[in-house]
Amino acid sequence: MAESKHFSPDMTIAEAMAVHPKVAEVFAAFHLGGCAHCRINEVETLDQVCEGYGIDQAMLLEVLEGLMEEDETPDATQA
Repeated sequence: MAESKHFSPDMTIAEAMAVHPKVAEVFAAFHLGGCAHCRINEVETLDQVCEGYGIDQAMLLEVLEGLMEEDETPDATQA
């Protein structure tokens, strides 16, 4: 995987959520924080969450980084 530019394993959940408005949707897709028994703490790092919930860290970072790439891609309808 290419090095992540906007997200890193040592950033907190709160920091990650501040980077892009759709980060919460990504967490939900990975079943993180969506219900009371799997609530994630905003001060935990991405690394801690991945380790604690058995999530592939590289995959999570890749998906999060994909949010930023979507924003950088020009909309085809604007051509």
